[in-house]
Amino acid sequence: MLPPSSPADTRFVQGMIFHHAQALEMTAMIPTRTRNKGLLTLGARINSSQSEEIKFMKGWLVARGESVPDLMPDMPGMKGAEIPLMPGMLTREQMDTLRRATGPEFERLFLEGMIHHHEGALTMVKDLFDTPGSGQDAELFTFATDADNTQRAEIRIMQTMLRKETPEEKR
Repeated sequence: MLPPSSPADTRFVQGMIFHHAQALEMTAMIPTRTRNKGLLTLGARINSSQSEEIKFMKGWLVARGESVPDLMPDMPGMKGAEIPLMPGMLTREQMDTLRRATGPEFERLFLEGMIHHHEGALTMVKDLFDTPGSGQDAELFTFATDADNTQRAEIRIMQTMLRKETPEEKR
């Protein structure tokens, strides 16, 4: 028997799936827009961890009989469409600007955008734990605290990358 979950738990997990999907969309741009080795490595790590977390979240929802958001990632024109903006998510305009950028401009926009994105995830975790009766499920508690810790560490890494003065120093 699964521990009880709250409506806020379900909203958090469903929203975080959309949130992570945008991060995957952002990291997928990296290989074609920069050769920055540090950013390529960071993007691969974010992509891998958030892909695995999406699998966990979908399984968590299914196990509790809750609906799983349909992201429809392979349908032409659906990227960013109909996806609710959770805290920290980039707007369609910001995503379009990121898609058009290359080289150092892309690197800066990506890092600034992903820092903002990660800060939004931290807000979502805080909101979950600030809601009475929520975040008590052991699996969800572990997931949310791990996500919080990972994203805080990645924010520090990205802030350091942004402080580098020249593109050559970032390589």
